[in-house]
Amino acid sequence: MPLIHTLKQKIPPSWLQPYHFVLALAAAVVYGNPSRKLTVIGVTGTKGKSSTVQMIAQLLTALGEKVGYTSTAGFAIDGRVIENRMKMTMPGRFFLQRMLADMVKAQCRYAVIETSSQGIVQYRHVGIHYNVVVFTNLTPEHIESHGGFAAYRAAKAKLFLRRPDVIVTNADDEHGAFFGALPAGRHVEYGWGPSNSLQHQTSDTQREIMPTNVTRDGGGLHMAIDGVQFDVPLLSMFEQQNALCAIAVLRGLDFPLEKLSIAASTLQSVPGRFERIACGQPFSVIVDYAYEPASIAALLASVKHLGAKRIIGVHGSAGGGRDVARRTEIGKLAGREEDIVVVTNEDPYDDNPADIILAVADGARSVGKKDGVDLFTFADRQEAIDFAVAHAGQGDVVLVTGKGSETVMVVAGGKKIAWDDRVSVRNALAKQGFGL
Repeated sequence: MPLIHTLKQKIPPSWLQPYHFVLALAAAVVYGNPSRKLTVIGVTGTKGKSSTVQMIAQLLTALGEKVGYTSTAGFAIDGRVIENRMKMTMPGRFFLQRMLADMVKAQCRYAVIETSSQGIVQYRHVGIHYNVVVFTNLTPEHIESHGGFAAYRAAKAKLFLRRPDVIVTNADDEHGAFFGALPAGRHVEYGWGPSNSLQHQTSDTQREIMPTNVTRDGGGLHMAIDGVQFDVPLLSMFEQQNALCAIAVLRGLDFPLEKLSIAASTLQSVPGRFERIACGQPFSVIVDYAYEPASIAALLASVKHLGAKRIIGVHGSAGGGRDVARRTEIGKLAGREEDIVVVTNEDPYDDNPADIILAVADGARSVGKKDGVDLFTFADRQEAIDFAVAHAGQGDVVLVTGKGSETVMVVAGGKKIAWDDRVSVRNALAKQGFGL
């Protein structure tokens, strides 16, 4: 077991807080406070952070701006993509400040940072000057590590308390009004329905991005914003939600809607988020990072919207103290909404993988799924994916959730082993004679 992993288990978390705070300040000083030479956009929330970060970066790039970003799904500096093998949404202070300094050297004007509640608790945001702060949504996720939902929301709120230039909030989320009421130079809210937090007020410091004439088809999302037509070539509804958020962010930075419309027409799906693996098979396989009930529910809604003969889902749940309660809920959701449920290993950390699989499978059983009929369990993730692919027929959809574009699996002792769901799916399809 690595020494650092052992020490983290033995040191009380409260003892580490001063260490985290001082280290964050030191890192900023060492690298010359690079965030003050950039326009920094911080994205926080429960779901959609990584995709929103990358879509903001895509829009900025399409508009001719140089941009860097850090996210769970990867890092980038002016188009140079760097793989994230840390299994961390928000890297440690010195890594993050070094990334920002490298963005400055590359003459980037913008930095987009996926900012997690755990990163905020550990002061990883200290020493970063956020110009724009974005709230996507809030659901009961990660609450065990924070000691409850109220503490989880309070951790997110710390990012907003330094009066940024712009606060962007999701009007469709029940917590949007809370975050939208925090002080800022300008407030922007977005959503598919009527405004909640800005009370439909319009002024130089308040903007609403509320599309009209919204339609969806095989070409993606079509809508009008303040009379300007937008055609966004993204198929899943949660991708479309993230795209709307990204548009709102750039509108908050005063980019004209007409230029944003052109940029939005070039948006592409983010790797590992509703990523289709096509090797000539007569059914669809979608790899997605969704790892908690709300995200999986949104994924299933998009799949059903597109149409599917049967849905075969491959699911697991992470260990390492990550919301034990969600395991059964994932099983229940899959059991209700999918035709065949396949439960397997994901990222067990130091937990017993068999216990995690049992909890997810028990959830599916509780809503009527039967072992060996429409519920199957596999300790080996490759075997689970092989089984799902082998049992898919024409018009079916196979969903592989939980890891997306991640390239490692974390097992006991913090050990990381090479793993990529997309590679695994292609291997499974090859065994069935596709893509050869």
